[in-house]
Amino acid sequence: MMAIDVPVQRAQVENLYVEAMLLADEAHAAFAVQRDLGRARGDAASQISLACESLKTTTRLMHVIAWLLHRRAMFAGDPGAGPHDSAARIGEPVPADWDICTGFDVSTCRIIAASERLFERIAMLEAGWEAPAIAPVQQLLARLEARL
Repeated sequence: MMAIDVPVQRAQVENLYVEAMLLADEAHAAFAVQRDLGRARGDAASQISLACESLKTTTRLMHVIAWLLHRRAMFAGDPGAGPHDSAARIGEPVPADWDICTGFDVSTCRIIAASERLFERIAMLEAGWEAPAIAPVQQLLARLEARL
């Protein structure tokens, strides 16, 4: 069972939640502007590409937000939020297709990249929290055993 009531973890989750929500708002606004510009230009291929990358970015951010909300529920002691629930795992990333994204404006590419980095940070955080705690002496012994 993981130690879920650590104040540092709570602070990390709260800060990441704010970051994720702000990024989701930015993504929504940026993709809406790009969608409108695509309609005005009448380029169907770029509209479809934009729609696909918009969906990937939104999905990525919603996975992050769901994971963070689940952690918040765990911190609050919600009996319906446990460490073995499917929402307790961030899952596999859905990468952007950067060959397609190069056709987007710089701010949209920045948002897509930021969503990927945020997902990666959450995955690393989850992996670190799930890793068994090993005392420094045990780590040294394990390294010595590995060398012998």
